[in-house]
Amino acid sequence: MASHDPDPPSPIGGIKAGLGTGHINTASAAQEPIQDYPIERVEQVYRKLDLRIIPAFWVLYFLNSAIRSNIGIAQTMNANVKHDLVSVIGLTPKDVSTALALFYVSYVLFDLPSNLIMSRLSPRVWMARIVIAVGIIGTCFTAVNAAWSLKLLRFLLGVVIAGMWPGMAYYLTLFYPPSRTGKRIGMYFTAAQVSAAVVGLVSAGFQQMDGLGGLVGFRWMFLIYGLLGIILGFGLLWWLPDRPLAPGETREKSWWMKWLPGSPEALTGEDAKVHYHEMRRVYHSRPWTLRDLWFVLLDWRLWPLVLMYFGVVGVGIGTQLYGSVIIASINPSFTGVQVSLLFAPIWIMDLIAILLVTPISDRFHKYRPIFFSAAVCVQIAGLLTVTFALDNQWGRYGGLLLIGFGLGPTVPICMAWTNEIFQKRHREVGVATASALVSGLGNLGSIVTTYALYTGWPEDSAPGPYRYRKSNFVMIGILCMSIASSFVMIALLKVFGNEPSNKITGTDGNDSGEEILDGAARREIHQRGFSRLIK
Repeated sequence: MASHDPDPPSPIGGIKAGLGTGHINTASAAQEPIQDYPIERVEQVYRKLDLRIIPAFWVLYFLNSAIRSNIGIAQTMNANVKHDLVSVIGLTPKDVSTALALFYVSYVLFDLPSNLIMSRLSPRVWMARIVIAVGIIGTCFTAVNAAWSLKLLRFLLGVVIAGMWPGMAYYLTLFYPPSRTGKRIGMYFTAAQVSAAVVGLVSAGFQQMDGLGGLVGFRWMFLIYGLLGIILGFGLLWWLPDRPLAPGETREKSWWMKWLPGSPEALTGEDAKVHYHEMRRVYHSRPWTLRDLWFVLLDWRLWPLVLMYFGVVGVGIGTQLYGSVIIASINPSFTGVQVSLLFAPIWIMDLIAILLVTPISDRFHKYRPIFFSAAVCVQIAGLLTVTFALDNQWGRYGGLLLIGFGLGPTVPICMAWTNEIFQKRHREVGVATASALVSGLGNLGSIVTTYALYTGWPEDSAPGPYRYRKSNFVMIGILCMSIASSFVMIALLKVFGNEPSNKITGTDGNDSGEEILDGAARREIHQRGFSRLIK
């Protein structure tokens, strides 16, 4: 609960930016022009938020990605002395693919509930809870000694990590307009790429620890990453800010929050006033109802986005978990350390593409599906190269680098487009629900690639020059589906539009489709393009 001054100070010129509720109708707006803060001043506030939020998100996503994916590299660590994960606990290829897929089964089931809980409770506390729980489960992998325990822990890991990725996207919309989230999602999404590279590189060091203290190399890896995750989770309670308060409000803690450490407000003073003017839609949000949730679930706009995400995340997770296996199949004489070192550059290419493309996609946010489809085409080119360049092992490896480059921008662009569409149409519950469903249902693609392809497809994983060819063809097929879905979405939005839903329930219980026009909403009407590129 919070109390506040319903009419905080206005921006430049003494002209108030709308009514106390944050609603502006177009008729009054036309009669009385509204002055916004200069863009330079707004950019200063966003940069201050960046310093507070993005580094914390980067670190938490780095560690969570490492804990989630290190099972992939564990399959090849110290394989020359039979101290790899598969040999030590006696796994069959089907055991591995089942364990990998079970993570995504629980992730899909719990993604939406987790995100909806976050929107009701403190986002800061819920995010810290996720990271602490992931660290605990990650540490438990150290003791895995049979196929059943590996499968159980992978399922539990999916339960506790569910809601992290869509929750981060939802959290950003509490502080930034959707048109500016693509770059920032990309900024912390690079942590996954660096994590994949570092897991590969650092695994070479863990392999040198093989036998130390009676633990094989991969057990040391599980233990250290898990403990670091627990420490980070508690640190986030002190660092991440809670949802912003309007000028004049004071934060009142519920009974259970009084037992948790506080966190400094994200913005104070003049910065808070500028942000309030820009993001009134956030400050004047209201608790969603089951009726609101129902109308989001019925919105057809979800399904093209889910199919877009299905393809790219399926290929991304498939590459992350089976990339080292594919490299080993290209040249069976590679040692475990060589495979680890060759695995890292795939994700360096991924990182480079994110840093290049996502900032531009924000500046031309009305063309996000074009950026998305172009990146997917690069992935397809890479898969074709890996599949057909049989006489050139380094050419095939170059195909993996292309896959990495194409993967980079696709997930951040898809999530940013989801934010844009659903915040305008369904407000806060739209972002929380749509980001979770796009992430959760889209990860069914991960189940396909981890359970049914590569080592999970015995006929396709048989040694020989055509090993994994059919799996690569399936990946190309789902990528083509992603491209088609993006163009279907463009066409349908042209026909049906994306106006605010008239089914949104107002605070008085009546239907209200009135749009909240704040400073950011007025700016989002136009693309920034390459103007003021230094910002």
